[in-house]
Amino acid sequence: MISQNIYNKINKSSWIRAMFEEGAKLRKIHGAENVYDFSLGNPDYEPPVEVKNAIKKYTSDDCAGLHRYMSNAGHPEVREKIAKKTSEESGLPVTQNHIIMTCGAAGGLNVVLKSILNPEDEVIVFSPYFVEYLFYIENCNGKPVVVPADTQTFEPSLDLLARSITPKCKAIIINSPNNPTGVVYSEETLKKIAALLETKETEFNSKILVISDEPYSKIVYDQVEVPNILKIFKHSAIVNSYSKSLAIPGERVGYIAVNPSIADVDLLINGMIFCNRTLGFVNAPSLFQKVIADSLETVVNTDEYKRRRDFLYNNLIELGYSCVKPQGAFYLFPQSLIPDDIEFAKRALKYNLLIVPGSGFGCPGYFRLTYCVDFNSIKNSIPAFKALAEEIKGQK
Repeated sequence: MISQNIYNKINKSSWIRAMFEEGAKLRKIHGAENVYDFSLGNPDYEPPVEVKNAIKKYTSDDCAGLHRYMSNAGHPEVREKIAKKTSEESGLPVTQNHIIMTCGAAGGLNVVLKSILNPEDEVIVFSPYFVEYLFYIENCNGKPVVVPADTQTFEPSLDLLARSITPKCKAIIINSPNNPTGVVYSEETLKKIAALLETKETEFNSKILVISDEPYSKIVYDQVEVPNILKIFKHSAIVNSYSKSLAIPGERVGYIAVNPSIADVDLLINGMIFCNRTLGFVNAPSLFQKVIADSLETVVNTDEYKRRRDFLYNNLIELGYSCVKPQGAFYLFPQSLIPDDIEFAKRALKYNLLIVPGSGFGCPGYFRLTYCVDFNSIKNSIPAFKALAEEIKGQK
């Protein structure tokens, strides 16, 4: 009964979820405290107190009508608050009419792609990439074009990008801070991409939308700043969520902010609102729209994430692992100690280490570790990483 297309996709679906499920099996056998699960970006933090207080506020008896339908774009007063903040950050005249509330960043990405893609239109993604991007593009009958990043820095390769843009290119997805590397793309690199896109748009008489997927934009370290995409790219849209910045991934709330400089921007936004409805999302969760509107200046404790990053990174480097130090998000992306990263992940299971092969992110030879897990689990995992490294070295 199942669609052949979906059957094929299941067979090549997410390594992240596969390792997460493997972890459940190992915990039953060895006990949760003896399994080191770095597979899923599922924050162990509870939401900040401001979020909890807002939940209490909006679930009181004084909020009658909160759980009814509203505009498919979301509550106007919520969009107005997000628009004001977006306008302040970008210096652009962003209004509530440029904001669409969505069911998380995943919902937002599907809405944007559905709104702009014709069959076989191309969407460029930089590898390593978030594993679901390719499925989202294919959901909308588009064609993903993977452009490998420079693995010395994990920033986009401008030469490879230039060779990959064709007349059928309709969009580029940027994810910075990046999942899985934690790298923040520099303003210099982004401005060079903007200049390249302008050249290609003139050459092909086309428009290329830069879609910035930003769920980690508030989780950065060492005074690093995330460049504002709306400032740099005229044809751009930000897709954001509060899953990571407020530690509420299960609540599925985010937004799309469309650059007001786009020609026919009202038509594009109307298309997105239409897709928000017809893709089945209808509207973002009403309660949590209100909650996040009261929490726009709030973020989880990034100092604690930094502590976990530094501890895990420093210990792995000392053990002989190689890794670009992340500037944001909560992932490390070390190089595998053997060329076959899938085999490496399987060997790690022997030490109750759950890691995700880089092949799942379009970047073989590496593996991803999520450090939004309990600090004691990170600390207790170091002997396992050491034993794994010693086993590999002993076989060479």
